[in-house]
Amino acid sequence: MPLSLLALALASFGIGTTEFVIMGLLPRLAHDLDVSIPRAGFLVSGYALGVTVGAPILAIATARLPRKTALKLLMIIFILGNLCCALAPGYWTLMAARVLTAFCHGAFFGTAAVVAADLVPRDRRAQALSLVFAGLTLANVFGVPLGTALGQWAGWRSTFLAVCAIGVVAYVAMIIWVPDTSTGTRIRITSELGVIRRRPVMLTMIISVICSASLFSLFTYIAPLLETRAGLSPHMVTIALLLFGAGLTLGNLCGGRLADWKLLPSVMGILVVSILTLLLFLITDQYEVPAMFTLFTWGAIVFALVPPLQYRVVLTAREAPNMASTLNQGAFNLGNAIGAWLGGLVVPTAWSYGALPLVAAVLAAVALALTWRAW
Repeated sequence: MPLSLLALALASFGIGTTEFVIMGLLPRLAHDLDVSIPRAGFLVSGYALGVTVGAPILAIATARLPRKTALKLLMIIFILGNLCCALAPGYWTLMAARVLTAFCHGAFFGTAAVVAADLVPRDRRAQALSLVFAGLTLANVFGVPLGTALGQWAGWRSTFLAVCAIGVVAYVAMIIWVPDTSTGTRIRITSELGVIRRRPVMLTMIISVICSASLFSLFTYIAPLLETRAGLSPHMVTIALLLFGAGLTLGNLCGGRLADWKLLPSVMGILVVSILTLLLFLITDQYEVPAMFTLFTWGAIVFALVPPLQYRVVLTAREAPNMASTLNQGAFNLGNAIGAWLGGLVVPTAWSYGALPLVAAVLAAVALALTWRAW
């Protein structure tokens, strides 16, 4: 079981790296492709929308396949997508390659979550999910900084080639270590979607969207916030982001244990602490060390929500766990886009970056109210 989860975590590490490393490569990409940095930034949005659109399409396309076969097929798409990114001759071909890569994201995490839950006893399922998602958080700690450094040294194409190599290793590891926990079954799409329309399933997905929006309404603009409010240098911002990534990893693992203990009460408790931390950030974001400490704490708290919410969807959609789990990944990415948009509305106002923690806190409060309703 640990080796099976390690193989899935390695794949999620590669997927997380290719999703987030583009942010560190934007200046180099913009220069080489002869586009503005804001236009190059659409490569981030294109990936997020690719996840949102691709999740249901590939969930339906792979529904009749054995889960291990589906995971291998999705990893092949990931490898080919990153290879196309590395070889892309221009901006639009790179955009198309990014969207192709993103298509496997939601379906992979959705299927991997169900497989991980099947590999362990019922009282450890959320912890198993947190181990799979640990690859995603570790990508922010190690994959993104190393990928950015490699891209700055050898060109951005080398970063995508390195991610391809990670994908190949993960593919081999899955062949060797991941057992097949199911066989392909005939499904009726209408019945699958009927399960998704159940109130507990739909409400959990809405909570996922709002929690993700809360995170990205602040995190999208965290670098300029730290520079303008706390006076951090670009080097210190990098250190702050590393601390944030370490917090994400710690919170992800703790969230799995809390979900196995008390699922929805844990989510409500995490959201309460998140709101209090964000309100504290309204004060500490003006001081270097307190701002960095608060950012680490908030990272640990906010990502503790991911395993419980993902497990809640799998639990409440027993007859269609793959479809529901995959669509919940699309919900998280939809929240990414909404959060970045809401934060972008606030930044040009008189309140500017200083109001972003309050926006994130308000969204977390809405998620808390919905979670109480679900409970």
